Amino acid sequence: MFNDIGALELVTLVVLAVLVFGPDKLPKVIQDVTRTIRKIREFSDSAKQDIREELGPEFKDFEFEDLNPKTFLRKQLDNDELGLKEIRNGFDLKKEMAEVTDAVHGRDPESSSSGSSSSASSASSGSGGGRIDMSKKPETPGRTDKPGDDRPPFDMDAT
Repeated sequence: MFNDIGALELVTLVVLAVLVFGPDKLPKVIQDVTRTIRKIREFSDSAKQDIREELGPEFKDFEFEDLNPKTFLRKQLDNDELGLKEIRNGFDLKKEMAEVTDAVHGRDPESSSSGSSSSASSASSGSGGGRIDMSKKPETPGRTDKPGDDRPPFDMDAT
């Protein structure tokens, strides 16, 4: 419960408790606090048990920690019924990112792995060889209705 309290902080709390309550009342206060915490835990456990009984036998393995969205998703994704572990293991993020980078720069995946001199020559060779040219085409000013233009004409009344 108090995992992040250090030794110096604990000593400070004890000294403050002695100063506030006094050495003669401090044991009674500690007993009252521990009794209250124990009753709160018992009340929480009985409430959880009542909820489990009301839900019925189909929710016998229900845990209240599963109500946390992160825990619920982690539990569902670790479940191997969907075969997600195989998909996750078959996905190589570095390889995928290298392919995307090569496609953006207009290089073939084979040429980027063979060396930098061949990739420089393939980048300067143009858009041949079945590669997709992803460079932005310069627009000519004044012509918006040229054939092959996929954008509809601009309509001032529509905006």
